[in-house]
Amino acid sequence: MLTLHRVPDGHSLIVEGARIAAMGPYEELYAAYGERARVREWDGVLGPGRHEPDAVALLEHAYWPDPREADELGTAPLTGDALAALGMTDTRWGASARRGVQRLLASGTTTLAGPLSRPAVRLAVERSGLKYAAGPRALAPGGPADFAVFAEDGTCLVTVLDGRLVHRRRRPGA
Repeated sequence: MLTLHRVPDGHSLIVEGARIAAMGPYEELYAAYGERARVREWDGVLGPGRHEPDAVALLEHAYWPDPREADELGTAPLTGDALAALGMTDTRWGASARRGVQRLLASGTTTLAGPLSRPAVRLAVERSGLKYAAGPRALAPGGPADFAVFAEDGTCLVTVLDGRLVHRRRRPGA
């Protein structure tokens, strides 16, 4: 399946499966692929996703509270003495990592530094599609379809990993 991702500045890319098939001006890509491609229009700037160099600290040395724990623990990640007081189990680390990964995806993260040592945390990252890398990856034809679309204010509108839409910011009122 082909998907044509379009943003207002005219830059677009074609995704075929998990790879970027082509990049260029929207009009050229639409002329070449439009009949066969699903068109997705985003109101932002399309580019490489964020790289998270502090992934180990964020996912293995912080607890991301469940929304049901917000009254007791708050919503910010817990570290230090607050983390030590929780008595973390592998199950709790896995659930925390899944919530942390969701926050990373919502920020436009597509790559992160590792390695991660906790099996439950590694599993959460592997299932998400996030990739380990030394730094951000450039977008290029033939390369992985891992990218993000950012609003003018820098917030992430969309995160795509291996051609799959893994985060989409909801519109107000939607």
